Amino acid sequence: MLANGETTSDKVSRQAPSGAQAWAAAHSQAAATLARMSQQDKINMVTGIGWDKGPCVGNTAAINSINYPQICLQDGPLGIRFGTGTTAFTPGVQAASTWDVDLIRQRGAYLGAEAKGCGVHILLGPVAGALGKIPHGGRNWEGFGADPYLAGIAMKETIEGIQSAGVQANAKHYIANEQELNRETMSSNVDDRTQHEIYLWPFADAVHANVASVMCSYNKLNGTWACENDKALNQILKKELGFQGYVLSDWNAQHSTALSANSGLDMTMPGTDFNGRNIYWGPQLNNAVNAGQVQRSRLDDMCKRILAGWYLLGQNQGYPSINIRANVQGNHKENVRAVARDGIVLLKNDGILPLSKPRKIAVVGSHSVNNPQGINACVDKGCNVGTLGMGWGSGSVNYPYLIAPYDALRTRAQADGTQISLHNNDNANGVSNAVSGADAVVVVITADSGEGYITVEGHVGDRNHLDPWHNGNQLVQAAAAANKNVIVVVHSVGQITLETVLNTNGVRAIVWAGLPGQENGNALVDVLYGLVSPSGKLPYTIGKREADYGTAVVRGDDNFREGLFVDYRHFDNAGIEPRYEFGFGLSYTNFTFSDIKVTSNIKAGPATGQTIPGGPADLWEDVATVTAVITNSGAVEGAEVAQLYIGLPSSAPASPPKQLRGFAKLKLAPGASGTATFNLRRRDLSYWDTRLQNWVVPSGNFVVSVGASSRDIRLTGTITA
Repeated sequence: MLANGETTSDKVSRQAPSGAQAWAAAHSQAAATLARMSQQDKINMVTGIGWDKGPCVGNTAAINSINYPQICLQDGPLGIRFGTGTTAFTPGVQAASTWDVDLIRQRGAYLGAEAKGCGVHILLGPVAGALGKIPHGGRNWEGFGADPYLAGIAMKETIEGIQSAGVQANAKHYIANEQELNRETMSSNVDDRTQHEIYLWPFADAVHANVASVMCSYNKLNGTWACENDKALNQILKKELGFQGYVLSDWNAQHSTALSANSGLDMTMPGTDFNGRNIYWGPQLNNAVNAGQVQRSRLDDMCKRILAGWYLLGQNQGYPSINIRANVQGNHKENVRAVARDGIVLLKNDGILPLSKPRKIAVVGSHSVNNPQGINACVDKGCNVGTLGMGWGSGSVNYPYLIAPYDALRTRAQADGTQISLHNNDNANGVSNAVSGADAVVVVITADSGEGYITVEGHVGDRNHLDPWHNGNQLVQAAAAANKNVIVVVHSVGQITLETVLNTNGVRAIVWAGLPGQENGNALVDVLYGLVSPSGKLPYTIGKREADYGTAVVRGDDNFREGLFVDYRHFDNAGIEPRYEFGFGLSYTNFTFSDIKVTSNIKAGPATGQTIPGGPADLWEDVATVTAVITNSGAVEGAEVAQLYIGLPSSAPASPPKQLRGFAKLKLAPGASGTATFNLRRRDLSYWDTRLQNWVVPSGNFVVSVGASSRDIRLTGTITA
């Protein structure tokens, strides 16, 4: 349920197309249309018109013979890039921090509504890669956290939300593009099992959700460019996963004419490099077809897939004209505030929170106020000045407005008759005067990252370190030296090292506020003042030191030596104590777990189902159900995210000790109980067998763990195959 009591179905105007039948109908229409197209029409359909040559970041020419319009492809995963009347939604990582499928789906539906209102046919999102194996990775914040299961559920809900509005979604960046450094030259060398169980997993969810398109990434995969990789595109994506949509290149990620066509690329974007050169398709593809280097049937297949996406979403039935500057915000800020608020993770609280009409509060830090040059002063958010609500790069958007933490705190203070003081820079000098006598001191610290074409303060996309920026640690120490009521608010793209903050006497609370989009300050006040109890959970692990993560940005190729052991899988396997584990988050109330029940009809062995979108059909069938009773044993209303982890039987090859395979968010009044239900699919109990080239359920006993985080396990059970 949403906060206002409506279900998401009230918010979604039409159902997203689902199942193989929807594709069959779309391909049938596409085949009929294809028969009326000339070879030049077909070349035009698969080739972008060139960088900066149309109204959108990607464009293909209209084909009048079939009444096919100029197609608009536009960033991005959190809103309409370059829009002036559009919403600055929360980034994906904040949506993941809510663990709330209704809010995630509504966010997708609103993204789709805004895209359609602007005449965007293909919205370039959501993001499943980078997954976030490296905490420093520049674009981790665009995706849904470091766990493939959580990311997969978020991909499904977001795609179905976007496509319910009649907009084609685009799952990106496929595949294993985990860092910005050398992304256009490096090879990600990933073993078969790791690729399937970690990096491919959320893309399978995307295909199962009938995503219309997939974007291939800049990097090489096992030595071959992702956008001309027959194994990745033809064999795995289109054959093994049964993907019936089309593959488009990341911008200028194409490296060949015939090889990319024959290896599974269906659309080249933007059609040139960023200087208008490097044209691999267009006339070159025409020549390759005429010379027999690319079969006419392959060109037909490209077009049929692109047309099928258009028909799948009903875009042939009248569509708004392209206008990136349309005002399409509606009531969408409600979702931004809800996701920003419910994605806040309370890491530490000794009782200072929630605030209740304090006599005086102090606010400290340059990031508590907006950029004095203007909220959209930095192109593509390529700076870390003032309030932080998103990272930088092509995945950023303009803010229509931005509520800074200080703005919202001042409004609340005025309503309460609370005195408020401000120290709006990051210099420790002068802090003691501002915080003197305050009942609560809110210190805002940040860390930022983004796409590698922009360098910010020496960070070339990826972060150089995991410390807070702008003397954040020293700012906290200065405040705490003068006042022992410090609340540290963290706005960050991902993990930072918190040891200095935690070792500072006087720090009474840490509020991990993530990346909240345009409603930044309002969401923060909602939690600080207890209008809601915090209910976010970490979508990644926060380690005590950088070396503990077991991964780092590499120069040259990345051999993915950590294999399956990414984030909490690594911490668990290596016996490393995290500072705050994956799935962790405190509340203003308490929850008890009881009465676990397990039912199962699982049989050991390989998947045998026919291929549907997402892979063998039987992989997607429910084979076990686990239930547990969650009770709010505290004094205020709150929401708990019950999490289910699976440990594979000893008959399976070496595997992580536990892996997330279910979660349920229950909103409960004081004293109330609810049942968390976890439906386990066959894939959730399978591993990828490299010899059989299939998903296999191992025989023996699976350990079922249900708890409040990956390390706070409250109940255990067994499933036997």
